[in-house]
Amino acid sequence: MVINTNISAQQSSQLLSDSSARLAKSLTRLSSGSKIVSPEDDAAGLGVSLRFDAQINRINATTNNISNAVSFVQTQDGFLKKTQKALDRMSELAVLSQDVTKTDADRGLYDKEFAELGKYITDISTKDFNGVTLFASGAATVINQAVTIDSDAKTFLMTGVDLNNNSAIGKASATSVQVDTVAHAVTTLGLVKSAITQLSSDRAQVGANLTRLNMTNEQLAVQKTNLATANSRIKDVDVASESTEYARYNILVQSGTAMLAQANQQPQAALRLLG
Repeated sequence: MVINTNISAQQSSQLLSDSSARLAKSLTRLSSGSKIVSPEDDAAGLGVSLRFDAQINRINATTNNISNAVSFVQTQDGFLKKTQKALDRMSELAVLSQDVTKTDADRGLYDKEFAELGKYITDISTKDFNGVTLFASGAATVINQAVTIDSDAKTFLMTGVDLNNNSAIGKASATSVQVDTVAHAVTTLGLVKSAITQLSSDRAQVGANLTRLNMTNEQLAVQKTNLATANSRIKDVDVASESTEYARYNILVQSGTAMLAQANQQPQAALRLLG
């Protein structure tokens, strides 16, 4: 029996300290929902989880870009629908102007409406979306837009739509195109028919672009879900299991505290020998 060194108390104190640290960590895990509360808990897992988090954030950014591209394409198609309506009427006017019962004065009235519809299509060709041109302009024939499609910023080249003066639609809507005479109406009808053919191709391309963007958006959603699931397995705490551990360490702390108090009482037994 010794007085200066209480081995039992030291051992109890050490065990109590360990149990208290484990209890504190268990509380932190339960309160944060993460089983990696410090790098030493799982250094490799933490590294993988950080990369997954960054990739998920990049996927979110890519999804935003694709959503904006979808809005861009939908705006394009909205203007093309109006262009189609205008071209349909222009082709009708070109046929009406070839009526043998009409005079050139009558054809002049048709020509006024035809010219205004041409100006309307020309105006559409200058429209933009948030400052980005919707249709080709100037010397350009087609404007292709590179849209990001994954977390590595790889791109899909979205084929643009050509409504400028070099296109069939641009030629049909030029100010020099008229239906004021039968001869002019015959020539103009050929131009408008070519413009309608181009427009059908343009709208088909817009539809293809939209399909590609929507499919990519769906694929990113699946990828994001899978990455989030993998990330959850690495860092999210199993509440049921951790609650069991918490209860265990809580009991150990309470019992350790009680045993440390008992160990501190043992040296007093030596006093009985001195009595």
